[in-house]
Amino acid sequence: MTDRICVGAIAGAYGVKGELRIKSFCATPEDIENYTPLWSEDGSRQFALAILRPIKNGFSARIADVATKEDADALRGVNLYADRDQMPSLPDDEFYHADLIDLEVYDTGGVLLGRVKTVQNHGADDLLELQLAGTSATTFVPFTKAAVPTVDLSAGRIVADPPLGILPETDKG
Repeated sequence: MTDRICVGAIAGAYGVKGELRIKSFCATPEDIENYTPLWSEDGSRQFALAILRPIKNGFSARIADVATKEDADALRGVNLYADRDQMPSLPDDEFYHADLIDLEVYDTGGVLLGRVKTVQNHGADDLLELQLAGTSATTFVPFTKAAVPTVDLSAGRIVADPPLGILPETDKG
């Protein structure tokens, strides 16, 4: 487990007076403001975020020392991380995406399928992108109870039962 969780990203400038366009990844989007301080991915920068108002696909916000559009644009693409101890506890069947990355994924027969590379969401359910074992290929498995019946964070493993057609066919003679 990581010490920090990605809770949002800076999407660039909003206007010309140093306001930022913020995308929140929190279940309650406004909560991003409560996780202070926020950090850059490498931990080298710290941010105190103040939401000004909702805008399309996010929030307009201020960060101290960002006074111009150029300052704001320079931060475009910076992911914002909160300390794990500030985050709420989750129910047993919910997980922070950061906790799923790099977990080994096995099928229901105990065969290693691969490792979780990323967790994606394109508007419906979450998808686990698996780096397939022994290859450079990836595939996506729906992160549903049917397709992923077991997530064991303490053992560092997931048991998956992917729908037919998700995994590449293997030649078994």
